[in-house]
Amino acid sequence: MAAKRVVVADDDVLLREGIVALLSAAGYEIAGVAGDATELVGLVQDGGVDLAVVDIRMPPTQTWEGLDAARAIRAAFPAVGILLLSAYVEVETAIDLLRDGDRIGYLLKSRVMKSDDIVDALERIAAGGSVVDPGLVQELVDRRRRDDPLADLTAREREVLGLMAEGHSNSGIAARLFVTEGAVQKHIRNILAKLKLPESADTNRRVLAVLTFLKAR
Repeated sequence: MAAKRVVVADDDVLLREGIVALLSAAGYEIAGVAGDATELVGLVQDGGVDLAVVDIRMPPTQTWEGLDAARAIRAAFPAVGILLLSAYVEVETAIDLLRDGDRIGYLLKSRVMKSDDIVDALERIAAGGSVVDPGLVQELVDRRRRDDPLADLTAREREVLGLMAEGHSNSGIAARLFVTEGAVQKHIRNILAKLKLPESADTNRRVLAVLTFLKAR
């Protein structure tokens, strides 16, 4: 089987040459190197490229030139696998490409110089799969947790809140869960505290808790 042809795009010469050395040693054929997005797209347009290793931030502005080039490559050459590199966990930048889940990957640069990591990533991408850096996965999980108003509730508290949303009284919830009404009242106090619903003569905290539950579903 012919060696996979890879282009490497990064304006950091030392990092770029380090990646080239690692991939060459692993049996990949280097089809070209690029220091900016224009060079990268040109190399892919020349043909015969199987994979592209692309720094998200590239000249001249060091913002999203690399990512924009990756999007252009994906649109024009969908068979080319793309491994995006970033010095930081940037959750929102590449989410449209990552959603495809097809011949796409995202690694933090801190892992790139580990031969096993980058070679394994490219092999999985070349086989049609996807690779997402564990750091990005953790950030996505953390962000979802931060955005979820119910994240701090226990499983039992969520269950109680769900029954509240169905209109059950405390005694009705107790009967369904086979617990005492006092236990239900304790769960509800915890729910209201964790949802940070302020006590006020003008609002019904129980109703506010139910509305929060419904909006989060």
